[in-house]
Amino acid sequence: MSAEVAEVQAFLEGGIGRIVLNRPRALNSLTHGMIGALRATLDDWAADDRVRAVVLTGAGERGLCAGADIRAMHDDAKAGGAGTRAFFRDEYRLNALIARYPKPYVAVMDGITMGGGVGLSAHGAIRIVTERSTVAMPETRIGLVPDVGGSRLLAHAPGELGTHLGLTSASMGPGDALLCGFADHYVPSARIPELLDALARSASANATAGGTTAGDTTADAAATAAVRAVVTAHTEPAPPAALTGQRAWIDACYAAATVEEIVERLLNSGVAEAKEAAGLVLANSPTAAKATLAALRRARTLPSLEAVLDQEYRVSCAALDGHDLVEGIRAQVVDKDRNPRWEPATLAGVTDADVARFLAPRDGDELGLA
Repeated sequence: MSAEVAEVQAFLEGGIGRIVLNRPRALNSLTHGMIGALRATLDDWAADDRVRAVVLTGAGERGLCAGADIRAMHDDAKAGGAGTRAFFRDEYRLNALIARYPKPYVAVMDGITMGGGVGLSAHGAIRIVTERSTVAMPETRIGLVPDVGGSRLLAHAPGELGTHLGLTSASMGPGDALLCGFADHYVPSARIPELLDALARSASANATAGGTTAGDTTADAAATAAVRAVVTAHTEPAPPAALTGQRAWIDACYAAATVEEIVERLLNSGVAEAKEAAGLVLANSPTAAKATLAALRRARTLPSLEAVLDQEYRVSCAALDGHDLVEGIRAQVVDKDRNPRWEPATLAGVTDADVARFLAPRDGDELGLA
C-alpha cells in the first residue's frame, strides 16, 4: 500500500463508507495526494449501492484535521506556488462535492478541526462536535484569507460573529460551533464509538430492506433522515456557547465599514474582551485582515457555495502572489518565532487597490464552479 493511500483509509463497515484521515502525527493535515484520494473514494461510493452513508473521522485523539500542510505550502509558495494553486483548485472542488453529495455525509469534528478540516466537515449533511472540538478558520494569522467555503460559513453566522472569528482567527468550542452554523449535533467523545456502531447497524438493516438506489433522490432523502435519527439518538445538550454573551459588543463593533474603524470601536468599547480582540486583529496580517473583511462582506451577497469557492480561489491565489503568506507560515510554523514581519506592517499601509487585487478575476486562472 502506498503512503498516499495509507494517509486516507477508506473501507466499508456494514452499509457505512468509513473515511479516516490518517496523519495523526501531523494532526491529519492535508496533502494534495490526500485530496485526490478523498475525491476518488467519494466518486466511487456515490455510485456504489452498498454504501448507504459516508462517515469522516480522523486518526488519533487530537483532532479531525488541522488544515492543509502549510509547511509544504510555504516551500511551494517560495518556488512560485504552482503546486499550491493546483492543491487549492482540487481542494475547493472537493468541498463543493461534499456539500452536494448524494448520500448522507457525516463528519465527526472531534478535537482540532481547522481550515481545510472545516472544508471537509462543515459542508456535510450531518456535522458532529464533541467536548474536545476546537473549530477555527485561522487563516489571517498566516497571511491568508478564510477559504474552503469557510468565508460563506462565517458570512452567514449570526450577526457579526463570523466577522469577529475571521478577523481575529479565534477558535470556537462545541457550543460556539453550533451557534455559528459550523455543526449540528453535540455527541460526547466517549459515545462516538457507540454512534459509529449504531450507524453501521442501521445502514446494514437499510440495505437488507432494499435501501437506496444511486440517483433515487427520494430514497436518498429517506436515508439521510434515517442517519440523522441515529445521530439524534446519541446527541446530548452541548456546553454553553461563550459567544452568546458577547453578541452585543461584537455586533456593534464589527458592523463598521473598515478594519480600522472596527479596531477603533473595539478599543473604545470599554469591554475587556473587545480590547483583547483588537489586539488579535492587529497582530494578524494587515493585508489579510482587510481582504478578509471585503471577502466576507461580498460572500453574504453571493448566491451559492460554488460562487464563494470561486471567489476564494481568486483570493487564495492573490495571497500566494504576495509577501505575507510565506512570512506568516515562516513565523508560525517554520522558525516559530511568532514575530511575522508583515508588508505593509500596518492597516493604514494597505490600500483599496491592494484589497481589490484579491477579489479581481484572474485571467486564465479561474475555478469556474458557479
